[in-house]
Amino acid sequence: MIHMVLERLKMSLSKTDTDLDQEKYLREATRHFYGIEKPLKYGPSVETLNDLIQALYAEFSTNYVNIEMVNHLMLSYKSNPKEWQKFAKFDRYKYTRNLVDTGNGKFNLMILCWGEGHGSTIHDHSDSHCFMKMLKGELREIRYAMPHTTTPDVAVEGNTSNTTSTESDLERHESLDEIGQRTMSLNDVAYINDNLGLHRVENTSHSDTAVSLHLYCPPFDSCSVFEKNSGQRVKCTMTFWSKYGQKVTYGK
Repeated sequence: MIHMVLERLKMSLSKTDTDLDQEKYLREATRHFYGIEKPLKYGPSVETLNDLIQALYAEFSTNYVNIEMVNHLMLSYKSNPKEWQKFAKFDRYKYTRNLVDTGNGKFNLMILCWGEGHGSTIHDHSDSHCFMKMLKGELREIRYAMPHTTTPDVAVEGNTSNTTSTESDLERHESLDEIGQRTMSLNDVAYINDNLGLHRVENTSHSDTAVSLHLYCPPFDSCSVFEKNSGQRVKCTMTFWSKYGQKVTYGK
């Protein structure tokens, strides 16, 4: 717990005015960006995962990030297991979040690994942009309208796949409204932000695993998860199963 606090403090102290301006710009951009479905005609090509990372660093080197170009880069990269296998770490009981690159604190790029039947809770994205690209298998994304009312925050720690609350008297609200769903296949890219709603992601297969590449900007280490039938909201601290291909051990 202490090392997590120290990491956050270090990041907050190291932020420059430029970083803060970029973060403000990105959060404002969630109000009017809805994602693009095809790569841009004038956009650069991305051949490898390393090319993607370098191109992302270039895009985030300015205060005014072209979020449409970031979307283009995620669409342009074509999955190559030889490039991402070292980051793909599975857990028997739940999906895993595996950090690939911190983007100098301006974005987080990670690989999520989904075992058979694994799924996330319904969650938001802390007023950030979320891009999700399929690297292997298929995932189903279910979207919900952002509720107009929220419950008191209850802080918990861990992966959103196993978040629980010990509160017995949380205020109850109406159930969440489903607004759509889709099945994502190899190299498909989905985009969401809080202005577009909440979502839940799941691997519905009972025989095949799935792997997805996620980019979050600005990066965040906590989000809210929601209970479908009651609308209860719980604040969740996000953790990584691995960083740069190495298992993370917490509590030491």
